[in-house]
Amino acid sequence: MNFYVVIDTNVIVSSMLKKISIPGKIVHHALHGKIIPLLNEKLLEEYEEVLSRPKFKNSPEDIREFLDDVVERGKFIDAKEFEDELPDPKDKIFYWVTLTAREEVEAYLVTGNLKHFPIKPFIVTPREMLDILESEDN
Repeated sequence: MNFYVVIDTNVIVSSMLKKISIPGKIVHHALHGKIIPLLNEKLLEEYEEVLSRPKFKNSPEDIREFLDDVVERGKFIDAKEFEDELPDPKDKIFYWVTLTAREEVEAYLVTGNLKHFPIKPFIVTPREMLDILESEDN
């Protein structure tokens, strides 16, 4: 079974910094496994902008390869806007893509910053998403 997932930028950054990690496993599943990444042009712009920051030391080639791979695997969503207020307005697109996708499929939002989003059972940490993936194996 595949899982539709919006991956917050902090999970992507963590995976690029340390590939052998829980966020790294999430991104691996998004590129080669059970996760179908849910995407939107604004999400991709955010990924590219953040990954390109000098402090993360990602090469332009690595960033391009990642973005190409995630686009190849992903499903694009035209996000509707919702009324919920979030602490960081930049997080709205991640939430809106998830909510829009959930109108048709079961979808999750994976983030390392739960406090940036409302408490909902479909908003999970990388560890929780990994547990969901692993429970499907049993």
